[in-house]
Amino acid sequence: RFVAKRMVPFSFPLSKCALWDPVPMGDVIGAHVTYYRNPKLSLVEKTLRLAYRHAKQNEKKSFSCLLLGTLAVDEDGEGITLTIDRFDPGREV
Repeated sequence: RFVAKRMVPFSFPLSKCALWDPVPMGDVIGAHVTYYRNPKLSLVEKTLRLAYRHAKQNEKKSFSCLLLGTLAVDEDGEGITLTIDRFDPGREV
């Protein structure tokens, strides 16, 4: 579903050397994944339990971590499935 009020334009960070011309060309299009596909999320229980345990053991209220997985288009081509199967607590540095 395309909701214009919720869509946020993205931009690239400033750099000294541009690899492309930054001037917009053509019509504006929606680049949101749910605009064209029906998304499904699959989360492995072991990964969720590991992330939960790490969050409870962490003394800070806020911390950084990564949930890793795979994105696949369904056989019928109508949907996508995001399967999260790995947890990486990251580094404190």
